[in-house]
Amino acid sequence: MALLIDGGRIPPRWAERSFSASLNVRHESAQECVKIALINNMPDPALEDTEIQFMELLEAASGDIPVRLSFYSLPGVPRGDRAQEHLKNFYCGIDDLWDGRFDALIMTGTEPRQSDLAKEPYWYALTDVLDWAERNTASTVLSCLAAHAGVLHSDGVQRQPLGDKLFGVFDSVSVLDHELTRPATRPLRFPHSRWNEVHGNALTACGYSILTSSTQAGADLFVKQKKNSLFVYFQGHPEYWAGTLLKEYRRDIKRFLRKERETYPTMPYEYFDIATSKLLAEFQETAVANLHPEQMVFFPEAIVAASLRNTWQFSAVHLYRNWLQYVLTRKNKRPAFAAITPNRRGVAIASSNELV
Repeated sequence: MALLIDGGRIPPRWAERSFSASLNVRHESAQECVKIALINNMPDPALEDTEIQFMELLEAASGDIPVRLSFYSLPGVPRGDRAQEHLKNFYCGIDDLWDGRFDALIMTGTEPRQSDLAKEPYWYALTDVLDWAERNTASTVLSCLAAHAGVLHSDGVQRQPLGDKLFGVFDSVSVLDHELTRPATRPLRFPHSRWNEVHGNALTACGYSILTSSTQAGADLFVKQKKNSLFVYFQGHPEYWAGTLLKEYRRDIKRFLRKERETYPTMPYEYFDIATSKLLAEFQETAVANLHPEQMVFFPEAIVAASLRNTWQFSAVHLYRNWLQYVLTRKNKRPAFAAITPNRRGVAIASSNELV
C-alpha cells in the first residue's frame, strides 16, 4: 500500500528511492486510513536514516491498510545547522500536534546527555506529548529511550545502568498471549543498543504487561493501557536496517581511538558471522596497539557491510502489521477528540471538552 506523507513534505531520500509517496483518493476516508504522527528525536547523524527506516517498515507492514504519516521532533533536542534546516523543510512544528487528529503516534529515543532523564532539555515537551497521546490516540509506540522516559513519567519506573552496553541482536519469546504478537510461531529477534534497562519486575508491579522477553536483553516488548491509548514499549529497535549496528559499532570505535571512551567497544552480539568477527578482532588488535584516530582508514567497512543480513525483518514487519491492524480496528471506537494545551511549565492541561 502507498504511504502518504502529510502536506506533501516528502524527505528527499525517500523520494530518491522511488518509493510511492501518494495515496489513491479512494483510500482517503477517515474510516479506512491510519494517520500516524512520527516524532523523530534521533541525533543528527541518525535523523534521516531513522525517517527512512520507519517509512520502509510501515510500508512493508501496512499491507492493504492506507497509512498517512506526519513528521515531528521535540524542541530541546540538540541540533546542528543542517539538521535544523531539514526539520524546517520537512517536519511540522510540535505546536501543530495539539490540534491534530491522529490515530497513532510513534516516538523515537535519542542519545541521553543526563543520567536523570527528567533533567534533559526536552523533558517537558516529551511529557506534554505523552499526556496528549493518552487521550488522543488509539495507540502509542515508544522506542528505547522514549520507552524509558515514558515509564518514568507515568509510573516513576527508573531505568537502571548496565555494566556494559547491551548491543546486538537478541532472540525473545512470547510470554503473554496478545494480539500484537500472535501468532507467535517462532522466536522474535530484535536489535538492541543501550546502556540502561527497565526491569521486568518493576514494570509488572506498576501494571505493565510484558509480551516478549529475552534471556540476555530482559523485558523486550511491553504494553499498558493509558486512558484511550494502548502504549507499546520497545527497549530495542525493530526498525533498524541491517547495517545500523555496524554504523554504531564503527562510531564507538572512533570514540575509543579519539580517547572519548575508555574501553574498546564489544562486538554486537549475534550480528557478525564467524569470518567477519575474526576480521574485526584482527582490526581491534592492531587499533589497540596503535591508538590513533587514523587507524579508522583500515577499518574493513565494505567487507563487513557485504556480509550483513537483516535477521529481524520478519519480526519487525509481523509486529507492526499487527499494530496497524489494532489501530485500525480501534480508531473509530475512541472517545471524542480531547485537545490538550501545554501550560508555560510544560504541564499538559485538558480543555473543558475533554472526556475523562
